[in-house]
Amino acid sequence: MPHQIERRRFLQSTSSLFASMWVAGSRRVTFSQSPNEQINVACIGVGGKGVSDASDAARYGNIVAICDIDDNHLAAAAETYPNARKFNDYREMFDKAAAQFDAVVVTAPDHHHAAAAVRAMQLGKHVYCQKPLTHSVAEARLLRDVAQETGVVTQMGNQGTAADGFRTSIEVLQSGVVGPIRKVHVWTNRPFNFWKQAPDIVARPDETPPVPTHVHWDLFLGPAPVRPYHPVYHPFHWRGWWDFGTGSMGDMACHTANLAFAGLKLRQPTRVSAESGDVNPETFPAWATITYEFPQRGDMAPCKLV
Repeated sequence: MPHQIERRRFLQSTSSLFASMWVAGSRRVTFSQSPNEQINVACIGVGGKGVSDASDAARYGNIVAICDIDDNHLAAAAETYPNARKFNDYREMFDKAAAQFDAVVVTAPDHHHAAAAVRAMQLGKHVYCQKPLTHSVAEARLLRDVAQETGVVTQMGNQGTAADGFRTSIEVLQSGVVGPIRKVHVWTNRPFNFWKQAPDIVARPDETPPVPTHVHWDLFLGPAPVRPYHPVYHPFHWRGWWDFGTGSMGDMACHTANLAFAGLKLRQPTRVSAESGDVNPETFPAWATITYEFPQRGDMAPCKLV
């Protein structure tokens, strides 16, 4: 694992340099399989949402490698996939087992998505990466470019978007049966009852409890700045922290706003305005309201998305 000074270099670098440092030493691996053969899949993150992602992947392929920074998650997954090789560090998994798998499922915390997905694509692996695709817009653009350069098959996990009902709803909106739509409201109650952030938490905890023996804390941090372990970060509660998650917008907007985005052909807004509760340097604000204004699109009326 890199030392602290190298972590600082992560923070000071551009997104492309960040990727090249974290996934250094990439090499392409190609496969020539019969269309009748099952693909072999590696899963990064096998706790929480990673449980169902691995299960779904297993319906269509062989799970040959599993990776998680939490030994408890890893042990539980190993019971389901006893023949899969186990890893705590996905960089080690790529170095030692890349020749054994064709595709990668990334279900790690948000700040790991870009590093894991870029490394996989550079190795010629197809990628299914859970939402939110990346931790920043710059990382999303990097993934787009790498996907185009490598030509692998990629997909962002977005649950309901893959359902028939979603496509039917798009057809209803675009048929004009509900008339011109000029304003759309979407909302979520998160983080309420899901994780803690402002106003409950606005600063890092003062206590520094020991790292549990089953948690590889340095690997959880990955490209994020160094900080002591605390259970307010892992498991799951990382979503409300700027360094690790993307808050309610990253967690839920891909679901709640996607029907409007696809059905109303929303692309580049002409104006975006926002208001929120108190902003602090550690956690996302307690609430926020963002308004996107879109011009007329063909025969579709100008529209606001709130």
